[in-house]
Amino acid sequence: MILKLGTRVVTINDNELDRAFIDNVAAEVASLMKIGYQVAIVSSGAVGAGMGRLGLKERPLRIPELQATAAVGQGLQMNAYKLAFREHDVAIGQVLLTDDGLADRWRYVNAKNTLEALFKFGVVPVVNENDSVAVEENKVGDNDRLSALVTHLVEAQLLVTYTTVDGLFTVDPTRSSDAEHIPVVEKVTPEMIAAAGSAGSAVSLGGMRTKLQAVTSVAHGGGTVVIADGRKASLRGILAGDDVGTLFLPTATVARGKKRWLANTRNKGVVVVDVGASAALREGGKSLLASGIIRVDGDFDEGELIAIEDDSGQEIGRGLVRYRSEEVETIQGKRSDEISRIMVGRPAEAVIHRDDMVIF
Repeated sequence: MILKLGTRVVTINDNELDRAFIDNVAAEVASLMKIGYQVAIVSSGAVGAGMGRLGLKERPLRIPELQATAAVGQGLQMNAYKLAFREHDVAIGQVLLTDDGLADRWRYVNAKNTLEALFKFGVVPVVNENDSVAVEENKVGDNDRLSALVTHLVEAQLLVTYTTVDGLFTVDPTRSSDAEHIPVVEKVTPEMIAAAGSAGSAVSLGGMRTKLQAVTSVAHGGGTVVIADGRKASLRGILAGDDVGTLFLPTATVARGKKRWLANTRNKGVVVVDVGASAALREGGKSLLASGIIRVDGDFDEGELIAIEDDSGQEIGRGLVRYRSEEVETIQGKRSDEISRIMVGRPAEAVIHRDDMVIF
């Protein structure tokens, strides 16, 4: 199980860590471990705690100041978790990740092995983005997305996200008294995400939109997600089926192993395909050939992960490309015999082979 804790549930007052809440989480997790559960915590709050210690009212915008704030807060946060879990004789391990640390397949596998080793030793991993060194180019972006990535890393069956609202509503419950609670969602739609609004506050980056995007990612990997009010819900209650929060069900088609990594790693560029290529990929299980490509967006190298979109702009899949972006632009729309003449000394091959591709 992955437990994701939002900034506003782990902090109180002027961005102080809520030690009572963290103590309660530690007690819950420790009790689940005694009956065989493995739990990793993805915790926001480092920047918020750093802001509190430094007396800042607004989240810093400049990278050096944000990194310094995170560096202060990470120490405070880990000390709080250490003291809380020590009461139950449970060790914790800090795991700091950046996006480029997961974009490369071998580093992804290495992170997976580290987390599995921590579980083997009976340690609770406390995961966060490494905000003290991350810059825009290698940031995961927010801890909702990070929680989905960690769910995939350890192939967890359940992601529980504790926030300050009790799941998904028809409209924002903080702005409308007509909001109706949605207890179960079978599939997150683009319309749901578009209606979910933007980031939450001056302290946190997340909002319901990023949570729904994380849900979509986890559902494609075969996982179940519960979003609930962390001040009211309990992990044991959620596992027992209590009517709290919103339950999001996994999709019918599931990406596993390498396909799961392909589906959930940030892409380096995009190729747009015509109707025929789209049908061949979606229905025929074919490799992507240059003849079906109509446009290339972005700069990417051979071997990097790119997205595949249809001509309406919908992403239909992604995979590891076998040409550089400028080479794909040269051969797009061309047949194999034409490519052999253009790419002298290099045999024509699929732009993305089906073995290196995942289709949504």
